[in-house]
Amino acid sequence: MSALIKNTDKSLQTVLAPQITEKATMIADKNNQIAFKVTKDATKSEVKMAIETMFKVEVNSVNILNINGKTKRSRTGMGKRNDWKKAYVCLKPGQEINFTGE
Repeated sequence: MSALIKNTDKSLQTVLAPQITEKATMIADKNNQIAFKVTKDATKSEVKMAIETMFKVEVNSVNILNINGKTKRSRTGMGKRNDWKKAYVCLKPGQEINFTGE
């Protein structure tokens, strides 16, 4: 297989799920950005390629944040949730992603 096909396969698996929260909805309305949960080793270029391929839209920019897992205490001791990564994808004007399927 060529390197391009390997990179495309890997980049399509980087996006795990959209973040549908109150904050993400406000950002989507205000700045035309959409938040996605991505894999820990995802890069900006891989996220951009995956979003453009999956949703057939043009991406303007991508910002990535590392989210640290919360430390939780229980009766049996301390525990920690997993760390994860979030990507804010800014779409070009006139572009939108419809998650409802209509």
